[in-house]
Amino acid sequence: MTATYPYSELQAKLGFGQALPWTEHWSAAEDFLLLIADHCLTQKPASILECSSGLSTLVLARCCQLNGRGQVLSLENGEEYARATRENLAAFGLASHARVLHAPLSHQQVDDREFQWYRPDESLPATIDMLVVDGPPGFLQPCSRYPALPLLRSRLADGCHVFLDDAARDDEKEIARRWLRENPALNHQYLDFRRGCSVFVLKGKSA
Repeated sequence: MTATYPYSELQAKLGFGQALPWTEHWSAAEDFLLLIADHCLTQKPASILECSSGLSTLVLARCCQLNGRGQVLSLENGEEYARATRENLAAFGLASHARVLHAPLSHQQVDDREFQWYRPDESLPATIDMLVVDGPPGFLQPCSRYPALPLLRSRLADGCHVFLDDAARDDEKEIARRWLRENPALNHQYLDFRRGCSVFVLKGKSA
C-alpha cells in the first residue's frame, strides 16, 4: 500500500508546483521541515550548512530562492544520495541555491573518542549562520551526530541556530546534554515534534 503524501502544507507554503520527492523512512518529517523553513524565511541566513541531504535541501534552497539571498551546502556521505539530491535540485530549478558535497565518512578524533564523521573539506564556509544536523546515520555508532558541534563550533556565527533532528531518540538526548555541558553559551529548546527536535542558539563565543 502506498503511504499517504505527508507534505501538503509544506508544498503549499513554499509554492512548489509539484509533489516533493520523499521516502517514508528517510525523509524528515513535515513539522521539522516547516520549522527550518520558517526560520530560514524570517532570519534569511546567508550561509546554511546541512549534515546530510535530501528533502530538507530542497526546502532550504527554495527558501533561499524566495529570500533572494543565501546558499546551502549539504554534506552527504552516500554518493548515490548526493547524486539524487543534486538531480532533484535541478528538477526543481534550485541548483543555483544549494550545493551537495559528497563527503565520505572518515575517522575523526573528538575529545577522547573516535567517530566516523564527514571528511574535512576546504570548501566548508568560514561562517555558518544556520546548521541543520540530520546525519550521519545513527546506526553507524553511538551518538553519531555529536561531532557536529565540536568540529564546527569555530565556524558558527554568533546567534547561529542549530537544528538537531530525531531529538526524541536516546542518543540525541545524550548529544544535547553533552553539547550543553560543554558549551555554556548555548541556549536550548526541545520541541515535541513527531521525531523530536532540539534547537540550540549560540550566544557569544567566548565561553
